[in-house]
Amino acid sequence: MFIKKIFSKYLISLRQSNGLNQSKMSEILAISQTVISKLENGERAASIELLYALADHFNSRTLYGCVD
Repeated sequence: MFIKKIFSKYLISLRQSNGLNQSKMSEILAISQTVISKLENGERAASIELLYALADHFNSRTLYGCVD
């Protein structure tokens, strides 16, 4: 549960710092807005595929560290 909360805060921060709403973020990642909402609320864990997609799109070394 603790990891989901940390990730949810990170995801919200990443999305907002890039000027994106949940709808646009879901388009970029090819997932539903409902999934984005659940991730941001700590109701769902991120898949390895989603972590890679986030890392690739946002050039995030932090996320690459989560999956390497």
